[in-house]
Amino acid sequence: MIPTRPPAVAGMFYPADPGALAASVDRLLAAARPAAAQPKALIVPHAGYIYSGATAAVAYAALAPWARNIHRVVLLGPTHRVAVKGLALPEAEAFSTPLGTVRLDAQAIAAIADLPQIVFSDKVHAAEHSLEVHLPFLQRVLEQFTLLPLAVGDAAPEAVAEVLDKLWDGPETLIVVSSDLSHFLPYATARQVDRDTCRQIERLDGRLHSEQACGALPINGLLLAAGRRGLKPTLLDRCNSGDTAGEKSRVVGYAAFSFQESCHA
Repeated sequence: MIPTRPPAVAGMFYPADPGALAASVDRLLAAARPAAAQPKALIVPHAGYIYSGATAAVAYAALAPWARNIHRVVLLGPTHRVAVKGLALPEAEAFSTPLGTVRLDAQAIAAIADLPQIVFSDKVHAAEHSLEVHLPFLQRVLEQFTLLPLAVGDAAPEAVAEVLDKLWDGPETLIVVSSDLSHFLPYATARQVDRDTCRQIERLDGRLHSEQACGALPINGLLLAAGRRGLKPTLLDRCNSGDTAGEKSRVVGYAAFSFQESCHA
């Protein structure tokens, strides 16, 4: 058997039962609409499905018409539990969820392994939810794909963009950045803060800080790379936990963005 990173948050962030999980994801996807153009990159929230699942589904439903074209997913998310300098790849060769196993892309790993900002650590990935929660959506939308999971710690935008540039390739490669927005603000305040953050993303202004988005570091790298390549971001959905399953006194913000290359716009 190949070394595999098992699911850490099944039964907490999403259902642990395969049938219930597939039904939950499919129901969320069915409520969302496909996009008019193939996304090259997405920004997608990573909270429990009862909180941000509908917003995540809006992003992943955008892939449906091009599911057969996408064979590799470069997935970047922040570290919540283990601090790391740079971008961490796992030593495992696959990630599993209740829906099955996804192989890591050995060729892509080899392409970036010698970069100074790349480190290898199963410890960083072991309990990290920011990457894991996206896999069931990808497993239900895409037909066959390999994965490159990058847990982004202390890394400058240029360091993240350099990794993305090496992995960019054509329409067969999808980039997904995992991030929630503001944390634990009152409902009305969060709406204003998140609205401003989304406008900043739409301007490709890669100067986000962690109070605006927990995935600010990978987002800033994506925005730098996207600006250089002429990508256009589109806000697909924005809400917060007070709109879904949480109290309005202390909310977490969520947004989904799609980035299209100009030749597909």
